[in-house]
Amino acid sequence: MLRITSVFIRRKFRRIFKNFLNKKDIKSLKNKEFVIIANNCWGGEVYQWYKKPYNSPFVGLFLYSPCFIKVVSKFDHYMSKKLKFTKISKYLKEEQNYPIGLIGDAEIHFLHYKTEEEAIEKWNRRKNRMLEVTDKNNYFFKLCDMYNTDENILNEFHKLPYKNKVSFGIKDYASLKDKNHIKINEVDKKTGKHVPNGVKLYKLTFLYFDITNWLKN
Repeated sequence: MLRITSVFIRRKFRRIFKNFLNKKDIKSLKNKEFVIIANNCWGGEVYQWYKKPYNSPFVGLFLYSPCFIKVVSKFDHYMSKKLKFTKISKYLKEEQNYPIGLIGDAEIHFLHYKTEEEAIEKWNRRKNRMLEVTDKNNYFFKLCDMYNTDENILNEFHKLPYKNKVSFGIKDYASLKDKNHIKINEVDKKTGKHVPNGVKLYKLTFLYFDITNWLKN
């Protein structure tokens, strides 16, 4: 009960003082250049909070975790691939009402895009912005326990040779004890099996993790 009350107060405080906190975070970041590589819409919310242009193509979309791990494990290789499209996903039985992209053998689900034309135009434009940032120390990688993520995938993610990585999940794992893995107490209401979707997860993140300090380091 005490934790529920504390969370309610902190979320209420953040809503009331949203503009003040937003300006404070932007000022603290001091125009730090960053690129967010996230497996879902969480990354787009980060850009919106700090009022930054999308310099990452990983916005408004999601990747199933086996594909996400492929991409981030051989990032430059996959970013050199031309975006193509498919009507069928290897993860889903039915055709979806949004574009499904392919870079090599990795699927990208453009959940918040209406057409393939919109998806490819924004993907290429934002990818080109991203490629202008050549220092991988300014890249920030995020994974959560949605989309077929398991302990093995989380461990693969944290073994990647990038400085800035964070993962979120509803479970603690002993194998991730010394990693930047954040246990989230709130679960997705529909399934009860993982964290909430990217937008909702972002709104909860401040309760567990200081994004501004992460981006500054």
